[in-house]
Amino acid sequence: MKTTRFNILYPIIGAFLLALFFQAPASAGNDNRFTLVIDAGHGGHDPGAIGRNVKEKNINLKVALKLGRLVEQNLPDVRVVYTRDRDVFIPLHRRAEIANNVKADLFVSIHTNSLASRNSRVSGAETYTLGLHRTQENLEVAQKENSVILIEDDYKQQYAGFNPNSAESYIIFEFLQDKYMAQSVSLAQLVQRQFRNNGRQDKGVHQAGFLVLRETSMPSILVELGYITNPTEASFLISENGSATMARSIYTAIANYRNQQRNVRSGGNRETTPVTNIPADETDSASREAIPEAPAVPADTRAPQVNGSEVQPARHASKQEASRPVFKIQITTSSRVLPKGSRQLKGLTPVSYYKENGLVKYTYGEDTDYNRILRLKRTKVDAKFKDAFIIAFKDGQKMNINEAIREFKRNRRK
Repeated sequence: MKTTRFNILYPIIGAFLLALFFQAPASAGNDNRFTLVIDAGHGGHDPGAIGRNVKEKNINLKVALKLGRLVEQNLPDVRVVYTRDRDVFIPLHRRAEIANNVKADLFVSIHTNSLASRNSRVSGAETYTLGLHRTQENLEVAQKENSVILIEDDYKQQYAGFNPNSAESYIIFEFLQDKYMAQSVSLAQLVQRQFRNNGRQDKGVHQAGFLVLRETSMPSILVELGYITNPTEASFLISENGSATMARSIYTAIANYRNQQRNVRSGGNRETTPVTNIPADETDSASREAIPEAPAVPADTRAPQVNGSEVQPARHASKQEASRPVFKIQITTSSRVLPKGSRQLKGLTPVSYYKENGLVKYTYGEDTDYNRILRLKRTKVDAKFKDAFIIAFKDGQKMNINEAIREFKRNRRK
């Protein structure tokens, strides 16, 4: 019986692969800017998952529109395209076509999770890239999202006989290699890091067979914002604060992903300023390794701790020392100024903060000696904040960390 079943399945797989291989090329866009396609899942007569007095389609659209506005306001060189910007139904294949036709550089599909058991205690956000599921839970998420094709009139023809409810249909994803996998995973990791930094439960990065991702021809991710079957989480997600938090998390991840890609294309020499607590140039080994020791900088030249958005030179430092880069350890971000002794700071004190792109960003330690800050990070910070990293300021302005390190090296040779 099993042999017969797979003899039927492989022609379907072959037909699906051929359909993808011979896809008509996307029409050329009229805009050469970096293009982001934002896909609000479900819509119209497809409500998606349903919670208590809330529908998934409404959460998805609310976050998608806020995300788009953040990008348009802060990244003027990025073009935003929505698969839907109102409550209408868009077939899965059409969503991918929109992205392909505008030659998108990124595709972000926004969804809200649910559990059939309606277990109200499960919560957390997770991000998916295309691939073969590794767990039953991941398969169930993909089946839920793919089942929308069943309400399309021509789904059997459009999706080459793919059955979203059959586990065997997902074997196809084992044969398909996505050339954008590395970039997609990188973006997914940045998104999850931002969720974590904004106080959301991190359920990690996963792979599964999502049709909407399979048909896109660019780095693509599918975000599950949380569980609509958890009344507390559903209320948060539909609220103004909740939807804004999730949109801002995705926005900052996208901005840093773009910085990373631009830096890679420029050979790692491009000046990139991170907009959140994962810098675009974090992969540069110079920002993680100690620099050969030089004579110690006198203690009175160390920059003082300040609680505010301004960075001031040490009171007794010379003019020459005052103009040098000041290194700090960025530990976390918040949407508001945290109260003194907040648990989010995990006992580190004293701390400083600065404001950037609507976020309050907290730092620990300040020194014009990069090596001292690196040692402080390793001994006092890494165990508490595994995603902490070193940043630099000069004359009160944030600067590129790699340039700051190069300047530190030059200053030691004088």
